[in-house]
Amino acid sequence: EVYFKNLSKQKQKEVMEKNGNNHKLRVCVATCNRADYSKLAPIMFGIKAEPQFFELDVVVLGSHLIDDYGNTYRMIEQDDFDIHTRLHTIVRGEDEAAMVESVGLALVKLPDVLNRLKPDIMIVHGDRFDALALATSAALMNIRILHIEGGEVSGTIDDSIRHAITKLAHYHVCCTRSAEQHLIAMCEDHDRILLAGCPSYDKLLSAKNKDYMSIIRMWLGEDVKTRDYIVALQHPVTTDIKHSIKMFELTLDALISFNKRTLVLFPNVDAGSKEMVRVMRKKGIEHHPNFRAVKHVPFDQFIQLVAHAGCMIGNSSCGVREVGAFGTPVINLGTRQTGRETGENVLHVRDADTQDKILHALQLQFGKQYPCSKIYGDGNAVPRILKFLKSIDLKEPLQKKFCFPPVKDNISQDIDHILETQSALAVDLGGTNLRVAIVSMKGEIVKKYTQLNPKTYEDRLELILKMCVEAASEAVNVNCRILGVGISTGGRVNPREGIVLHSTKLIQEWSSVDLRTPISDALHLPVWVDNDGNCAALAERKFGHGKGIENFVTLITGTGIGGGIIHQHELIHGSSFCAAELGHIVVSLDGPECLCGSQGCIEAYASGIALQREAKKLHDEDLLLVEGMSVKKEEVVSAAHLIQAAKLGNTKADGILKTAGTALGLGVVNILHTMNPSLVILSGVLASHYVNAVKDVINRQALASVKTVDVVVSNLADPALLGAASLVLDYTTRRIY
Repeated sequence: EVYFKNLSKQKQKEVMEKNGNNHKLRVCVATCNRADYSKLAPIMFGIKAEPQFFELDVVVLGSHLIDDYGNTYRMIEQDDFDIHTRLHTIVRGEDEAAMVESVGLALVKLPDVLNRLKPDIMIVHGDRFDALALATSAALMNIRILHIEGGEVSGTIDDSIRHAITKLAHYHVCCTRSAEQHLIAMCEDHDRILLAGCPSYDKLLSAKNKDYMSIIRMWLGEDVKTRDYIVALQHPVTTDIKHSIKMFELTLDALISFNKRTLVLFPNVDAGSKEMVRVMRKKGIEHHPNFRAVKHVPFDQFIQLVAHAGCMIGNSSCGVREVGAFGTPVINLGTRQTGRETGENVLHVRDADTQDKILHALQLQFGKQYPCSKIYGDGNAVPRILKFLKSIDLKEPLQKKFCFPPVKDNISQDIDHILETQSALAVDLGGTNLRVAIVSMKGEIVKKYTQLNPKTYEDRLELILKMCVEAASEAVNVNCRILGVGISTGGRVNPREGIVLHSTKLIQEWSSVDLRTPISDALHLPVWVDNDGNCAALAERKFGHGKGIENFVTLITGTGIGGGIIHQHELIHGSSFCAAELGHIVVSLDGPECLCGSQGCIEAYASGIALQREAKKLHDEDLLLVEGMSVKKEEVVSAAHLIQAAKLGNTKADGILKTAGTALGLGVVNILHTMNPSLVILSGVLASHYVNAVKDVINRQALASVKTVDVVVSNLADPALLGAASLVLDYTTRRIY
């Protein structure tokens, strides 16, 4: 822990030196309403607590400054923050046109403020129309944007606004693993995404044990007990205002019939809120003995109210996000939060079209206590966010990059396209052969071409281009539509750039080679490149034993030993694209020398080259051949001869194979203890000879908790080609790679 803290401090020091020794990061936090302030306040407190790193400017706009919505800017002042600028940006009317005019008014006023503040970075939260104006202004004025809670899914226009802000933002702080995956699928740079959790959880998870009865009595009356009242918070749905007003009316009728003390908060400033307030007044909610209608409750007090409520009802994101931290029952009405991740405490009434449905939901949920959920955070979001802010290098280019491969030509959608089989060109660069194949979406190898792999870079690249052009031409004749080119090659590969960084000794003149550019330029197709071990894992994920498995490892046992790791359905590349070099796990400190220069690697024991070396030693000592075997003078002794000798009773050959199997098994045990996969797949020509030995070593050496892992032999005939094809087919059809 001390080591990583020191490492973090060193990283922050380096970033500060890059940004200028005395330069503090000037952060502008803009808050528009009570809801986003509850998420931004913990970050603001964190920034304020580290003046040696940050300067904080607070801009307040939107409904914060409207009396009808509680003048909630006052709680910012009560938290002892200096408000640099107040911008009146809300055009009253509470309809669609007023929302558009409010965005326009904010866009008119914000440039002057940003010119005066000149922040290094602006923090924008969520999916409100005010936030869209903030992000648009900052992006057009070349100010870096950190977006909080991007990648989430919900109903109404909020989804579109949230994703629009994502496209404008330079950095992203998300709350859940799914949100992170959505951002990656939207082509955002993974290096600029932080999975931190929701900042409000930092306060939520430490709040429940505080004095709460005085707060409950203050808002709901002296005679109210815990778990015996309801909190209602419902907003208009801007894409269907009439229906949302009708649903609110039914909700109030159901609450009146249910006859429990209820705290009703006024809706937000969205289009339709004025009509919802009219419904409240028409039904006399503000004067009803069972109801308390309020414009605003301070967040600290609101936490206590929902934590000890018998139920929360409405369509606020707070119900499906924050309230889960306390296990309070929630009734989520309508479609406003459709798609949100929720805990088991949430009961959805998506088609809330009758009073009876809502009343029945209240009867089911009221007074229950569910397990606390931490889907949206663990209480440590703010330290992660501050560390992320400190790591931002202001000297990096401002222009953001999107992570999708270049496509030279768009393919129009015509009848031929529909009738053709979607396929990929797969290229496998081995130590001996160069192979190109047309592979269909189902993993069928439609056509395959094989040539000897040339020894020089120029000849090799020329042959790849020639074979790919020939295969692409043939694809037309076999009714295949080529979506792209996937290349599997030995060595260390940067898949983002399509560059072979370093090659194995089996492929000469193959370091610092850009494969993507020349092949993409020649074929006018997108090109993907990856290491052959990673491709084997991808092949298993799409076509083999790994299909549908969340965590598994593939080990290739051939000329060398390689592999790939799938973790949470995703391929692991590592920080320098060196992950899954499984053949170079050391299993003995004084073992045989490996081609990598080290000693005792798995590859030095169990690879085809290692077995061939041992076979030659036995042959030179006349200890290899047994009855029923012969080796011609011109024939090269290989691993196959060693395996044959062992099968025919050669004890020395059998001992070598057992040692090799044990070495491979020990490597697998190390993998199990490090990655804890549920499946290990052995691939390659030697897999069937090793599988039993590996299982035996696991039973003897592994911890009891991982001994149940499945170890199987791959059933794929050509994993390298299929993996290269899956690079193309997964990305172009489902956008998951």
